[in-house]
Amino acid sequence: MNKTYQTELRRIFLIRDLPEPLTRSSSHLQIFDNYIENTRLRIRSMRSPETKEWHFVLQQRFSLGEDFARWKIAEIYLNEAEHALFEQFEGRKIHENERAETNEIRKNRYFYDLDNRQIEIDLFLGGLWGLNLVRTVFEDEKDFENFEIPPFVIAEVTDNPFFFGENLVGKHFKDIQAEFARNR
Repeated sequence: MNKTYQTELRRIFLIRDLPEPLTRSSSHLQIFDNYIENTRLRIRSMRSPETKEWHFVLQQRFSLGEDFARWKIAEIYLNEAEHALFEQFEGRKIHENERAETNEIRKNRYFYDLDNRQIEIDLFLGGLWGLNLVRTVFEDEKDFENFEIPPFVIAEVTDNPFFFGENLVGKHFKDIQAEFARNR
């Protein structure tokens, strides 16, 4: 058995905005995800606006078959020198439909207490402004099955690969709206 990977059991939901009492000025992390083309790797840079501290992580993530609620994840935390070696992949331009796009996804992550469970809320920035996702991670199958969907959720997108980070590269909010309309 490979102990390098953690298994994550999760659900993902669309929401309109932050639930009360959170506001956009509430404590959060700034996250910059850069996906390395044709791999399952991403470089995540995280910054705390309050402390100005940066953290860097090289991650490999992949779903377990067709079950998009279960993922294998491996992480290596990088120091500044190690991160500098990977900077060549950050903000690289990719070409899609004859327009240049960056392979970086930017978002602000907020943490919300829901019935003694901490959930993560990502408000996307840039061309994805308007996309807001909630991620909930579960300890076990029973916890997963018994989870009550919060009232502020619009739709569950756990099983929709369109909403995977690497698939959002080069997308804009109008693409999100079209995908949502297609799946209603």
